[in-house]
Amino acid sequence: MARDLYEVLGVSRAAKADDIKRAYRKLAQKHHPDVSDDKSGAEHRFKEINQAYEVLSDPQKRAQYDRHGTIGNGASAGPGFADFGFGQGFGTSGFGDIFDMFFGERGDAQTMRRSGPARGADLRHDLEISLEEAFSGVTRQIAFAHLASCEACRGSGAAPGTLITACDRCAGTGVMRMVRRTPLGQFVTQSACNKCGGEGNVVEHPCGDCGGRGRRDIDRTLSVKVPAGVDDGSRIRINGGGEAGTHGGGAGDLYVYIMIKPHKLFKRSGHDTYVDIPLSFPQAALGATVQVPSLEGTLDLAIGPGTQSGTSIRMRGHGMPTVRGTQRGDHVVTVHVEIPGKLTHRQRELLEEYASLGGDRVQERSFFDKVKDAFRPE
Repeated sequence: MARDLYEVLGVSRAAKADDIKRAYRKLAQKHHPDVSDDKSGAEHRFKEINQAYEVLSDPQKRAQYDRHGTIGNGASAGPGFADFGFGQGFGTSGFGDIFDMFFGERGDAQTMRRSGPARGADLRHDLEISLEEAFSGVTRQIAFAHLASCEACRGSGAAPGTLITACDRCAGTGVMRMVRRTPLGQFVTQSACNKCGGEGNVVEHPCGDCGGRGRRDIDRTLSVKVPAGVDDGSRIRINGGGEAGTHGGGAGDLYVYIMIKPHKLFKRSGHDTYVDIPLSFPQAALGATVQVPSLEGTLDLAIGPGTQSGTSIRMRGHGMPTVRGTQRGDHVVTVHVEIPGKLTHRQRELLEEYASLGGDRVQERSFFDKVKDAFRPE
């Protein structure tokens, strides 16, 4: 019984076009025959995924499938090219077999004749730094494992002093050809040579250090310079720091992703930094100059008389630097007026005297005026 196409891609029937595309790309990368150990199983799964995407990515085909569960002349829209209305009139082989006769099996077609230079894979390394290090910049040592070109055989895969010979099964082409007769005539199938794996060459005496692969797993230590001003998620590219290529191909790149640890005191948004500081009642009422912590050290901040709790004061040019250029963000200080939990007898007398002089009523009158304004009809 044919599988439901939505089930093949792992999406719901209400999935949007972008969701279907993302699901297809993720599954196609995972089940591509070139990257899977189970070649035969991956090949079947890869075809199944492609055929499901061909229907669900086409609005007309998808609408017909949603209504009838079939495509074209009524064939079931499950695995196999017969599902798209081409499955009748070709005997038992089906359209999928004839497609393979023209183009070869999809997995093999991409691996045929792979003896040319191939670039190495890119690598990713996550590096965690502190906010202080992001502010000033830092140089860090990182260690990672990667595939490097084998020094013993210089990447050839053959033992030193031995030769790499042309494959006698495919005559060095890396391709096997097979003639097949069908009701539509004679077709030629091309596939990668199963002896040399599409390379065209055979290593009779593999290198003892790398086992004939031409590359070895090694541990590497690298010094990475992190510039001042980097943000969480910033990426540093190191050319040639990835895995070695094959057959003389260039090395891939190394991408170092920066992760910044949360700070206990400061917060950051873009190039601005934020900090909360306590303020006593006299300082808020009378004004004062207080010391404020920042990533560059202690700063003096003038507090104006009558400053309310929760007020934010922006200190221009004292935030994070930009990675390129001389500009800097701001340091935003939010003050919080603290109410003393305990008072001495004299402090209480003074506050009561202040209240008797109307100090408490001023705030109440202001508050109720705001309430009246809120409910006043416009």
